[in-house]
Amino acid sequence: MHIPIDYEILRVIWWGLLGVLLIGFTLTDGFDLGVAALLPFAARTDDERRMTINTIAPTWEGNQVWFILGGGAIFAAWPFVYAVAFSGFYLAMFLVLAALILRPVAFKYRSKRPSAVWRTFWDWALFTGGFVPALVFGVAVGNVLQGAPFKFDDDLRTAYLGSFFGLFTPFTLVCGLLSVAIATLHGAAFLTCKAEHGRVRHRARMYGALAGVAVVILFAMGGAFVAWGGLGYRLVSAADPSGPSNPLHGEVVRASGAYLANYVRFPWMLIAPTLGIFGPLLALVGLQRGWEAPAFAGSSLTAVGVISTVGLSMFPLILPSSRDIHSSLTVWNASSSQTTLFNMLVATAIFLPIVLAYTAWVFKVLWGRSDTAVILASHDFY
Repeated sequence: MHIPIDYEILRVIWWGLLGVLLIGFTLTDGFDLGVAALLPFAARTDDERRMTINTIAPTWEGNQVWFILGGGAIFAAWPFVYAVAFSGFYLAMFLVLAALILRPVAFKYRSKRPSAVWRTFWDWALFTGGFVPALVFGVAVGNVLQGAPFKFDDDLRTAYLGSFFGLFTPFTLVCGLLSVAIATLHGAAFLTCKAEHGRVRHRARMYGALAGVAVVILFAMGGAFVAWGGLGYRLVSAADPSGPSNPLHGEVVRASGAYLANYVRFPWMLIAPTLGIFGPLLALVGLQRGWEAPAFAGSSLTAVGVISTVGLSMFPLILPSSRDIHSSLTVWNASSSQTTLFNMLVATAIFLPIVLAYTAWVFKVLWGRSDTAVILASHDFY
């Protein structure tokens, strides 16, 4: 079968598509996580909390499609990355799934009984389902940047040499808190667009402003770790970009500040960290002045900028190994076959626009503020 796209180009395309899926998940399900994390604080009364829950009720299930697409893309396009991440980070993934399972249960059961104790319990379950995944996702990204403790043997069998508590270091906790701050900022900006009560919007602007300041500080702290904290890997001898995948091909070295090299070689990449700083500042201005569209645009640009910064800083590395540096995974040695990548690209070219169009249509149809009077009058609402 003749494939009209070079293997090297297909690998780069799928590296970019993985980033698109991660950004898509953060932009959509990110504000769901943020609203849930803000629920006990931005909404104080039962009516306020029901109204707040119903700002995300129509779309939260559909938004999780991006999470599934991201996991599927890693499995199909980057099988070695999937093997290491989903086995080595198994307990962390289980923690995320357990927290995410709380969300649908809490949505469905919260308003089934009028008891204040009952509803408060499920409110905190929703908080857990928003806070914990955001934290663990950030910690996982931090572990990707600092390198995961794994190695391949000569038969390409994976051995993970770390532990669950070893995932939590000062740098990865900074990344985890940054992730929580981004989700909180995004959720607060979304609430200003969708919440009916002025009190809830006021509190959302207040907590969102705090989250925006935290994003700037934590993003700068993460950058300081990368620049001067001994973090960084560099590919010095790549495998053939058009050759077969083999994680043991390609020489990687550890070098402090190596993640900054791409910005010297390709100055246009500075757009990403610039957005990571400009986005929260724009969101802060929007939240402080009550400008809903700029606030939401700013929180969205924050997510785009921070995620893009990670990917562009590491390229062509995908998952370095902190225990056996020669087992590090890159764009050139960790992908599926050329045929698989091409067939997946054709399917993506067909179905991704459909997903995007449907998502846009759903948000257009379901846009508008959450109406407390309508919610209280109907048992169909959460």
